[in-house]
Amino acid sequence: MIPHTLSEIWVYPIKSLGGIALQEALPQRRGLQYDRRWMLVDNTGRFVSQREIPRMALLGTAIEPPFLSVFWKDKPSEKIHIPLEINPLDLPKLRVKVWSDQCPARVLSDEINQWFSHHLGQNLRLVFMPDTTRRRADGRYAPPGHHVSFADGFPYLIIGQASLDELNRRLLQPLPMNRFRPNFVFTGGQPFEEDSWSQFSINDQPFQGLKPCARCIITTTDQDTATRAAEPLKTMATFRKFGNRILFGQNVVWLGKDESVVRVGDRIRK
Repeated sequence: MIPHTLSEIWVYPIKSLGGIALQEALPQRRGLQYDRRWMLVDNTGRFVSQREIPRMALLGTAIEPPFLSVFWKDKPSEKIHIPLEINPLDLPKLRVKVWSDQCPARVLSDEINQWFSHHLGQNLRLVFMPDTTRRRADGRYAPPGHHVSFADGFPYLIIGQASLDELNRRLLQPLPMNRFRPNFVFTGGQPFEEDSWSQFSINDQPFQGLKPCARCIITTTDQDTATRAAEPLKTMATFRKFGNRILFGQNVVWLGKDESVVRVGDRIRK
């Protein structure tokens, strides 16, 4: 029997921008370190994403201490540097909206906001979530006391490579895993077995699966060109639709107390 093995780790420092593949990462209560701690908002403080601005996919990110760098994927020299270490007291407060949640955030500098506004074609502000912000993970499924960054509803998303392989078997054109923006990818096991995962561990770090992830139009956005097509939602609707939702991947919380890194190659035990 092939063991379950962690094969990819991803963080997305700015919600809906390009992700970063890591060899190791630090699990924390609200998600992997640096994951979705920044977010772009409109004039009302509401989050924006690839749903309404597909070109956000073309902005890549890189952790280059002491900065988080943001750049155009096809023109890496066109970039801006954002401090990784932020003193929230130095920045103005703003109450921001993520779906039905409202929470306090801190607004980055005018220079940074103007860069994003210019490059994405509308007035935007970049905000940061300080450690003092407590945005609760979706309380319908997450145990009490669990928080989340600016992710949609849960701190972690895990997907089996076998699940993507099965989807690609049904598609005329196979798609990469980046369409689904997971934090963890694993090899071994059966397609979609993560749907039913409850307690599991990665390198002795305990996690709990909560509910399969409902997918949206972002999955139809090519992360290299920002173009959209009907797939994969069209095909997924034929075999992954439950009620009125198309499901792919499992939402997860971390149950650990002592922070310790997880690494590509770690065994996953259920």
